[in-house]
Amino acid sequence: MQLTIIKPSVLSTIQDMGRWAYLSQAVPVSGPMDSLSARLANIALGNTEEAPVIEFTYGAAGFKVDTPAVIAYAGEGAILKFGNQLLPANRPIFIPVDSIISLQNSSRGSRTYLAIVGGFDVPTVLNSYSTYLPAQIGGVNGRALQTGDVLTSKENLTALNKVLINSLSGEHIAYPNWSVSKSAMGLQNTNVIRVMAGPETSWFDSSSVDRMLTSGFILSQQSNRMGYRLKGPVIERINTSELLSTAVTMGTIQVSGNGELILLMADCQTTGGYPRIAQVASVDLPLCGQLKPGDQIFFKQISQAEAEMLYIEREQNLQKLAATLHARFL
Repeated sequence: MQLTIIKPSVLSTIQDMGRWAYLSQAVPVSGPMDSLSARLANIALGNTEEAPVIEFTYGAAGFKVDTPAVIAYAGEGAILKFGNQLLPANRPIFIPVDSIISLQNSSRGSRTYLAIVGGFDVPTVLNSYSTYLPAQIGGVNGRALQTGDVLTSKENLTALNKVLINSLSGEHIAYPNWSVSKSAMGLQNTNVIRVMAGPETSWFDSSSVDRMLTSGFILSQQSNRMGYRLKGPVIERINTSELLSTAVTMGTIQVSGNGELILLMADCQTTGGYPRIAQVASVDLPLCGQLKPGDQIFFKQISQAEAEMLYIEREQNLQKLAATLHARFL
């Protein structure tokens, strides 16, 4: 299966579940900003969850299907269209040869994930397909997708891949009446982000911590895949010691020297010198990945034990979903 990028949107890259094995060498993880949507798109096709997908940022994008293809998409950044026909998310879709698919921008989020049966066939770099733009590694020559890029699917198909290919074919767009539901994955209000206390929470006065947990913060224009700068109340320190560079990860919330919050995201560095006031619970990282400049968010503190239970519940739901599809078709 093959498609050609006609228009790549603001930023489109190949991503998988990340480059986890090289943190000790200061290599960032990268991967999808909204890992839940990327996984759901792959699950809908019977792919492994780690199969490489395209991450589109916003809409105003498009691609041409050069051969008959079975695809799926998930995420809130855009809606796929064939002419005036809206294509449903979270399910396999058969696209006939020479069809041109466009992405119409959605106000609900910022990123959309496109999967193809088998996953996109790109080389691995340090055991990952993920694009990390600052180092120009992964994906398609370490860069963002461009007009004219031709992408093919892998030939090593799963049993469910083969069943879906055989059941979805013809001369017209076709898709089943079922979908893999993101709403069943325990997401809460999209502007409330659950956090745990950070290692340096005690470095800040209690009134500043209270303001962080009761005030709204606006995502600034100074935001990208490395991190978001958040506009809101100034967070004041009572401990002015210098912090040696220490471990950070996606979801770490740092406080800059001027009291501004920085929420680290998928392409963040592996260590940082700003104190860490909080850490986003893993289950809410997909919500963060769909934020866009101007969005307002609120933080709600939970315990580490609660965050762990929410994570386990999410993973169990994803396993049940994949198992249900296999039981239905195999």
